[in-house]
Amino acid sequence: MSFFKKLKDRLFRSSDKIGEGLEALVAEGGPGDEAGAAPAPAAPSTAPDTGSVASPAPAESAKPGLLGRILGRGEESRRVLDDAMLESLEELLIQADMGVETAVRVTANIAERRFGKRVSAAELRAALAAEVARIMQPVARPMPLYPQKPQVVLVVGVNGSGKTTTIGKLASQFKAAGKQVVIAAGDTFRAAAVDQLKIWGERAGVPVLTAPEGSDPASLAFDALTKAKAEGADLLLIDTAGRLQNRADLMEELAKIFRVIRKVDPTAPHNTLLVLDATTGQNALTQVEIFRRIADVSGLVMTKLDGTAKGGVLVALADRFGLPIHAIGVGEQIDDLAPFDPDDFARALVGSEG
Repeated sequence: MSFFKKLKDRLFRSSDKIGEGLEALVAEGGPGDEAGAAPAPAAPSTAPDTGSVASPAPAESAKPGLLGRILGRGEESRRVLDDAMLESLEELLIQADMGVETAVRVTANIAERRFGKRVSAAELRAALAAEVARIMQPVARPMPLYPQKPQVVLVVGVNGSGKTTTIGKLASQFKAAGKQVVIAAGDTFRAAAVDQLKIWGERAGVPVLTAPEGSDPASLAFDALTKAKAEGADLLLIDTAGRLQNRADLMEELAKIFRVIRKVDPTAPHNTLLVLDATTGQNALTQVEIFRRIADVSGLVMTKLDGTAKGGVLVALADRFGLPIHAIGVGEQIDDLAPFDPDDFARALVGSEG
């Protein structure tokens, strides 16, 4: 299965929400929009009420319900793109978690060449996909690889964001690509995170360096970098804690990791990846703001796009911060983490077929 097919299948909550919303949006215009004019109002009846049951109106004159118009006329339906329709489109994008600013900007760009024209749901879907892809293109960049050894990759994010699983998948993929990889289980306060990394390490044939629960993460990072350097490893992936409820402690912990590893390599870390959970929606923007201040984030990985109707938040992140998006995750298997492709993402998000 191609990753696009997998992405589209698993983004169904977002793509259904947007795709069906666009269909309904166009269908709401009613039959009058086919001719570009509103239907004439029916003349009031002057016949006396005799109490008899009225004869049903001819089927041809009955106005179909919304579902009937969607199913019966589908993408042939057209509606004039006016202010009311644009407002409804904005609301649809906000509900998909694009955020107000991004939704307004996207809607305005779509309207620029189409305002006052009759559009179909298919045309609207294509225009929306093109606009999303345009926003995402500049940030779609693979994680850069450098010639120095080891390249130190610090992975940050709140607990539960998918950090540990992402590190395991990255390690496995880099190992399969012929890189020598070392993992440091730096979230020493969560035994479950360490155990999970050990499982991934065994699966990928990658060593996982650990320390007793509650140990100093900076000390572990120092030992791991020293070992990785001595062994000529290509990559060192360092997991970190994500206890945002006490930002001061987290900030100091990360600052200490930076200070300690720079005693071994003054240029480290070479990448600081922030892992975000798509199901948190707009909270992801707050997390980016916080981690940019305390960890100098160089790129993003978005996980759990398969479990949310809030996939639009990735568009808001690209629009607001412009940080590179290296990869996205849509499941638990190793091949469920893939490089970010803006065109595939845009088409999957709006429910395009291919």
